[in-house]
Amino acid sequence: MDRTRLHGHGLAYMDTGGIDREVLLLVHGLMSSHETWDGVVARLGDRYRLIAPDLYGHGESDKPNADYSLGGHAASLRDLLDALNIETVTVVGHSFGGGIAMQFAYLFPDRATRIVLVSSGGLGRELNLALRAATLPGSEFVLPVLAADRLHRVGDSLLGLWAKLPVPQISQGTLDGWRMFGTLADGDTRRAFLASSRSVIGWEGQTVTASDRLSVLAGAPILLVWGRRDTILPAAHAQAAVTELPLSRLEIFDRSGHFPHVDEPDRFAAVLASFVSDDAVPDQSEGRMLDRIAE
Repeated sequence: MDRTRLHGHGLAYMDTGGIDREVLLLVHGLMSSHETWDGVVARLGDRYRLIAPDLYGHGESDKPNADYSLGGHAASLRDLLDALNIETVTVVGHSFGGGIAMQFAYLFPDRATRIVLVSSGGLGRELNLALRAATLPGSEFVLPVLAADRLHRVGDSLLGLWAKLPVPQISQGTLDGWRMFGTLADGDTRRAFLASSRSVIGWEGQTVTASDRLSVLAGAPILLVWGRRDTILPAAHAQAAVTELPLSRLEIFDRSGHFPHVDEPDRFAAVLASFVSDDAVPDQSEGRMLDRIAE
């Protein structure tokens, strides 16, 4: 991990690959870190320059009292690229990071050559009940109990027992999500999580969506990747979005949940590389859209 200071706060990031390679900016989601992209780095690190930051409030980056909105995070990513003398990127965002990726492309359109949205937030109102509940008043007092080390160790033990049973196993992405939840035991991380989540989530679901602004992104090549088994954000969000995005491609991973890049890393890396290397775009005169359904 490298580290830089932006406006007085330390930002940790991973930078792999030569400076002469095409750049992919990998943006993680809530409670996550650059580590969620380890599978992508292992498979594509020798082909592209991969920049994977820990967003402020996450991982090894500072957790200041700062702006944790989509726009605030997007501006931090722009500042990081400026510090690294990088002009343009393919921006790849997962979940909350997908909302940041869209905001980045909206605010700085000359910096994003392509957009990749992975089980992205910001494309509809529906959202998992647990995340909606986490934004309620008083969650500051409940989350420390739920994320406490003792309770988390009990959960780890139960998951270990489950892994030994002759039953369908829990996906790697779900296991990673459980591990990430444990980071909320730290007070600063929890405060940053609540500030980020409350900026886009309310009791009724997502409060910030790009549905009325998708036309602004319609001229950019966009790849949407979703897990059919996603219980956090429904795949229907992606299927609705592509109708508004004539240059978009949709990939549904049947065996994946909310973390398709973790659950099916080989396929995800292949799809991502194909999208980045493919300069051809659909024929807009026919309004054609490429919709690939992964079996």
